[in-house]
Parts: sequence; structure tokens; C-alpha cells
Amino acid sequence: MVYYVKNFFMALQEITKGNWKYFAWLAFLSLLVIAGIAAYFGQVERGLIITGMRDQVSWGFYIANFTFLVGVAAAAVLLVVPAYIYHFKPIKEIVLFGELLAITAITMCIMFIMLDMGQPLRVWHILPVIGGMNFPSSLLAWDVIVLNSYLALNTLVASYVVCKFFTGKEYNLSIITPLVIISIPMAISIHTVTAFLYNGLAARPFWNASILAPRFLASAFCSGPAIMLILFQIIRKVTDMEIEDKAIFKISELIAYAMGINLFLLGAEVFKELYSGTAHTEPIKYLYFGIHGKSRLVPWIWTATIGNIIAFFLFLFPKTRENFKTLNIGCILIITGVYIEKGMGLVIPGFIPDTLGEIYEYWPTTHELVITLGVWAAGAMLYTLLLKFAIPIHTGSLRAVPRDKLISMKQAP
Repeated sequence: MVYYVKNFFMALQEITKGNWKYFAWLAFLSLLVIAGIAAYFGQVERGLIITGMRDQVSWGFYIANFTFLVGVAAAAVLLVVPAYIYHFKPIKEIVLFGELLAITAITMCIMFIMLDMGQPLRVWHILPVIGGMNFPSSLLAWDVIVLNSYLALNTLVASYVVCKFFTGKEYNLSIITPLVIISIPMAISIHTVTAFLYNGLAARPFWNASILAPRFLASAFCSGPAIMLILFQIIRKVTDMEIEDKAIFKISELIAYAMGINLFLLGAEVFKELYSGTAHTEPIKYLYFGIHGKSRLVPWIWTATIGNIIAFFLFLFPKTRENFKTLNIGCILIITGVYIEKGMGLVIPGFIPDTLGEIYEYWPTTHELVITLGVWAAGAMLYTLLLKFAIPIHTGSLRAVPRDKLISMKQAP
């Protein structure tokens, strides 16, 4: 055990090495994190009154980011299946980085949930044994369980794979395959339960649709891989890691299928809402056209919708999805479009109009924006450090010191 612990700490020193760009990047992220923490202390001191949320709109920017990031975490399964089940070598080489992104995304999800609770001490209410989770009747309890289980599962798989690479050995398929098989329904469940949190609120007709969970999954398999494609290009540019174009183009092909399904489900939902002509169509009318002179989200949702349609056609044709310029444009459009559609475009219209017919147009305050930016910076820092530790091990430039050499190093004067 001592041998493994010493090797681990020797490998951990890798995150303290790098050029000036690496440390400048960490310093920049640190400043954003510090600004976020300072703003958060203001929220703890004064309460959620410093946010734009009120009785009429009780979920806001924090939950919007949480919903988007759950999809990013779930999308790791899009790499896991071809890598571990079908042994597609180009993706098998990079699946570890998808799992690390899932770990980062879930960590950020938990941070956003804690932010939305307002008073941090309230978290004990949803902890098992200590608090009262109200399991299985509470959907929030289900969400806590599936998110933390998925985090633990991805951490276990990634740690095992890195450990095997570190010692210069191949991972054992009899160990990894059962974990991967479990991770597939687990990835689907984290976003399904998130959809059920909305879907189960019968008094909110905008969310009360059985198609919501499939829509969540379809959009997740667009935005998550789109982020990965951008990251993979950055990784192979700034590190010694070799990532084949074949892997990137295969992921882009999978995005095309997912985006087609996502747009179809969105169209079906919009038709159902608008064609019925009932009072329950008010939220979607507010979102796309505005009602009673209130139209703050209208330009945002149309930007997202048009961007998603353009991205779909860019990914649909091999000529454009295998051209890195149009590929990256498509990725940015998808990330932006899904972030708006599944964020503010999903959360806010569910509350408008409220149960008394009042229209309160929520918009995040400066405090919310700074705190959110701090969380994203913390996530970027975590992912950077995970990559800084994992990439040298993955490429073989960092290996565990043999036991006999470690002993001789210890005995040397």
C-alpha cells in the first residue's frame, strides 16, 4: 500500500509542472473562482433575495445550468459504448477524457444544486441517514442518488483505467465491462430523473409532457459530444496526445443523428402546444412570441432554434462535418442553442404566467452571473488538472517507479 501511495504522490506532482501558458490559464481561472466565492458569501449573508428569483419564479439561472450540465455528463455514454462494448480503437483512445468530463460536469451539477438551496446548511436535509430524504417518494432524493452514483461509477472506472496505464498494464475486461454496462442505464437515468423533476409538476403545463425525458436525452447527446469535440481538438493541439480525425468524425456523425431526433421531438412538442389553442399554450407563446408585451426570452429562443437547425445541416452532410471549420461552427451553434433551449428557455417559461396569472419576467442578477461564472471556472480548473495528471500517464511518458528502484531511492543518502 505504501508503494502505491508514494507513486501516486510522485505522479501528482505532474500538475505543478508546465509552461507559462498553463500557469496563466490556472491563474485566470483562480481569479474567476475567487470572484465567484466572494459573490457567494454575499448570497449566504443576504439570502436568495440578491438573485432575480421571487415567489413567482423560484427556479432560475442555477437550475438552468444544472439541467444543461446533467446532459453533458450523460453524454459520456456516447463514447463509452463504442469504446468498451464495440472496441472502436480511435474512440477507445479518448474515452477516458469523456469520463473525466462527466466527473467534472456532475461535480458542477452538485455545486449548482447547493447554490440554489440558498443556505448551505440545508443540504443535510437531502443526505441519507443524517437527513430526511423521503426516499422513494421524493424525486429530489432519486436525483441525489443517481447523480452521486454516476459520479462514483465514472470516478471508479477512470481511476482503474489510469491506474492500469500508470503501472504499464492493460485493464481487465472482466472488471471494466460490468461497470460499463451499469454506466449505460445510469447515464440515461440521471437525465431521465432530471426530466421527471420537471415532468412531475402537474401544475406547470409547459413541463408536464411525457416527451420531456426523450427530448432531454436527445439534446444531451448533441451538446455533450459537441463540447468534447472542441476539447479534443484543444487537447491534441496543446499536448502530446494523439487523437485521430476518425474519432472526431465518428462522434460528429453520432451528433447528426441525435440532433435530428432532438429537432423532431421539439417540433412535435411545439405542434402539440400551439395547435391545441388552450390556456396551457401561454408559456410557449411567451417563449416564442411574447405575451402582454413581455418578450425578454423571444430573441434568445429564436437564436437557439435557428442555430440548432443550421448546426443539424452542417453535421448532416459528410462534406461539412468533416471540415474542421464548419465542424467547429456547428459545435458552437449546438452548445449555444442547447444551453439556451434547455436552460433559461426551459426553466423560466414553466413559471409564466404563474398560477394566479401574473407575469414576472425573471432575469439573473450580477451576483448570479458572477457566481455561475465562478462555478464554470472551477469546473474548467478541475478538468484541466485531471487532464494534466492523466495525459502523461495515458501517453506513457509517466509511469510508476518499480518497487526495487523506489526502495533504492529511499536508501540513498
